[in-house]
Amino acid sequence: MRHGKKFNKLSRTSSHRKAMFANMAASLILHKRISTTLAKAKALRVFVEPLITKSKEDSTHSRRVVFSYIQDKVAVAELFRDVAIKVANRPGGYTRILKTGNRLGDNAEMCMMELVDYNENLLSVKDKKVAEAPKTRRSRAKKKTDDTVSSKEETKE
Repeated sequence: MRHGKKFNKLSRTSSHRKAMFANMAASLILHKRISTTLAKAKALRVFVEPLITKSKEDSTHSRRVVFSYIQDKVAVAELFRDVAIKVANRPGGYTRILKTGNRLGDNAEMCMMELVDYNENLLSVKDKKVAEAPKTRRSRAKKKTDDTVSSKEETKE
């Protein structure tokens, strides 16, 4: 029975699951975005987010703890050097899962998993929305009437 077992085994043995998560976490850290199934992405989120939190404190102990999970020297260096600096002020929620539809072969739900602070497209759209002042109909109508009044006055002169 699985009373109180809250993680998804993904039909794999424990060693296979740990190796798969280590490889997927290293790929996510190095490439900032990976494509996988929805079930694996949700399970990976539980695996990788505590590691990113651990990387905020750059000490020998935290590096060794993260390396014991990932086992990839390049990925650990990238995590502590670049990723930790970008997410330093974020209190959690370092990953985003975007559903992309179903896979052709077996109809599995597919998704893109990405690090939140590295999606340049969404960040630029958010910056544009913040830069533009919100406009209401009332202010636009005023501007149009002001423009038409001034243009009528110019034509009379």
